[in-house]
Amino acid sequence: MRISECDFLIIPGLHNSEEEHWQSRWEKRLATASRVVQADWSNPDPDAWVAAVQERVAEAKRPVVLVAHSLGVLTVARAAPLLVPNKVVGGFLVAVPDPELTVDQLPAIALFAPVPKAPLPFPSLLIASRNDPHCSFERAQAIALDWGSTVVDAGETGHINAESGHGPWPEGLMRLGHFLGQIS
Repeated sequence: MRISECDFLIIPGLHNSEEEHWQSRWEKRLATASRVVQADWSNPDPDAWVAAVQERVAEAKRPVVLVAHSLGVLTVARAAPLLVPNKVVGGFLVAVPDPELTVDQLPAIALFAPVPKAPLPFPSLLIASRNDPHCSFERAQAIALDWGSTVVDAGETGHINAESGHGPWPEGLMRLGHFLGQIS
C-alpha cells in the first residue's frame, strides 16, 4: 500500500504530542495524515477518546492506518472492536503504557486499565523500548501477543518521544514505510 492510498490518523497520548514529537512532524510531512483531536488531553476520558477515534475512522474516505503513541495505543485497542469493519488496514503502535504500572506515576493512564486482551482486527506493529519508564519490554511483548501484533524491539530508547530524542525519528518513518509495504 502506498502513502497516497490511505488516511493516516495520528493518535497522540496524554497531553498530546508537542511540536517536536515525531507524530507532529509526521502529521506535517504526510499529506494524508491528520490528528484525532481529544476534548481534554490532560484529563482523559476513555470513552470520549475512543468515540473520537471511532468518529474519525468512520469519516475517512480511504483505508485507514492508525499511528498511535502511548495512551493513544490503549485508545486504539479499546476502539478496535467498535470501528467500521475492514476500514482500518493497519495499526502502527508505539510505546504502549502499562496502566497497572503507572497508577502511581500517571493516574490518568490508570483509567485505561485493564489492557484489552482481544486480538486487533487489523495487522499491527507494536514498537517497544527496553527502558520505557511506562511499560517493561516483557509486558509490551505480552500485550502484543494478546493483540496479535508484531513486536519491534526499539532497543533502549525510552518512551520514544521528543524527550527521549525522537523528534524526526527517521527510523520509525522507514519502519512505517516497510509496514505499509506488507499491507495489501
